[in-house]
Amino acid sequence: MEGGLGVLQRTIMKELFIQYIVVVIVVWRLTHLISMEDGPFDLIFKCRQWLGASFFGKLMDCFYCLSIWIGIGFAIYFGQHWFGVCMLAFYYSGAAILLEKFSNPNFN
Repeated sequence: MEGGLGVLQRTIMKELFIQYIVVVIVVWRLTHLISMEDGPFDLIFKCRQWLGASFFGKLMDCFYCLSIWIGIGFAIYFGQHWFGVCMLAFYYSGAAILLEKFSNPNFN
């Protein structure tokens, strides 16, 4: 009986690990798309121009800031309580920033 429980626990942990990795990649990709690319048909570029120097326009130019906001969205969805949401938001943001630092040598 205990062996079956161990297998179940390992399966759940494996699924959670894969979920976290996928969410980190999605947070990084969305943050990178919005803050550093023009997007398909220049939609992100046009949106950035339209927003100009407003709060949201500046947010679109800051990878660090944007990763926190995108991380918060995913953390609200996957978090179980307020502390979990806070921890996940910083986790997703930090992991996305690390991915960007490793993948972009010009990132500062």
